[in-house]
Amino acid sequence: MRPDRKAPVRLARLVAAGLLLALIAAAVLPLVGSARIDYARAFAGLSPDKEILFQARLPRVLLGLLVGGALAVAGVLFQALVRDALADPYVLGVAGGASVGAVLAICFGWSRWAGFSAITVSAWAGAAVVLLLVVAIASRGNRMSSFTLLLAGITLNSICAAVLLLLHNLADFGQSFVVLRWLMGSLEPVGYPTLAWLAAVIGAAVLVAFRRAREWNLLAVGEEWAMARGVSPGRSLLVGFLTGSLITAAVTALAGPIAFVGLIVPHALRLRIGADHRLLLPAAFFAGGVFLALCDTVARVALAPAEIPVGVITALLGGPFFIWLLGSRRRSLWL
Repeated sequence: MRPDRKAPVRLARLVAAGLLLALIAAAVLPLVGSARIDYARAFAGLSPDKEILFQARLPRVLLGLLVGGALAVAGVLFQALVRDALADPYVLGVAGGASVGAVLAICFGWSRWAGFSAITVSAWAGAAVVLLLVVAIASRGNRMSSFTLLLAGITLNSICAAVLLLLHNLADFGQSFVVLRWLMGSLEPVGYPTLAWLAAVIGAAVLVAFRRAREWNLLAVGEEWAMARGVSPGRSLLVGFLTGSLITAAVTALAGPIAFVGLIVPHALRLRIGADHRLLLPAAFFAGGVFLALCDTVARVALAPAEIPVGVITALLGGPFFIWLLGSRRRSLWL
């Protein structure tokens, strides 16, 4: 692989453009809603503008930017690791484990644990259990391969889906409604301390992923190709899987499973900027964040005062894209 001397310049331009788009989204999208607000009144501390902006809309937009960016980065990582264009953050089981943990908390009526939301804590615990199981299964024989990683993740994801159906069937009417709503995926306003720790977790994981961008480039071609160029495929797969899973678990615990962001954004960007992960990863973070924040704004205002779960909006957009992607690969599929 020849080094791209223009890559640093392109990277700087992409980061600058992405940061500008994110700032514009953070400034403009909170103004959209059924109640009109004024920035001057909000910053002057006047009600209700202050409360609507700083307690309801701005935290939700910031959460959308973080969650969307995280899901897009996780999608880029998993597609490189398993070399499958249809891979997304919810293929390898961790999000399924988080969903099982959250639904267990709902069904058993757990509310708080050590001062934290029991649903969030249980979702983290479920994700950790599945993560350990996937790593243990895929690492048998002291060598992890993308094929065994994918199979282990899909199998445990199917088991989690069956457990979710069982729990949903056993829940009462009120619990069933809450479970269904959570599984649709939605963004709710959260406190700024929560946004701060989420940003720290996602920022650290994205930095780890970016620093290993050369390894993802090589793994995307093939494990033998990567090994011939001094990369340990097993170690890189483990680091990539843990990084992507940490991101997925963090956002799923707060927002539920939001589908297709990790599928749509990486492929759309590859058509525009190519498959170099040094450029693709930061571009995916900013583009995914802006995309989800826009989708959530549509979800807030489309049927106002009622709200549509943002996962429904992303699925309505991602479903046709997924069908198109399948059609584009029809010559390589066994029919």
